[in-house]
Amino acid sequence: MNIIERYQKPTPKFFKKLRNIGIALATAGGAILAAPVVMPAILISVATYLTVAGSVAVAVSQAVTQDGTAESKKKSTESD
Repeated sequence: MNIIERYQKPTPKFFKKLRNIGIALATAGGAILAAPVVMPAILISVATYLTVAGSVAVAVSQAVTQDGTAESKKKSTESD
């Protein structure tokens, strides 16, 4: 399975939530970094870490796919 196929497969529910949290973190960090006012260095450092952590969480969450075994078990129990 190549990376394009992997990104097109369905993502489990937990990782969808984690992806959304990552998007929020990256957005908040980016907004702080892009603010046109002078801010303390510690705040800039925290914003940088938020942006990186959010970006990594989004990338990892999107790459996780369902293996289909739970779905096949569910379908087989429904047909019984």
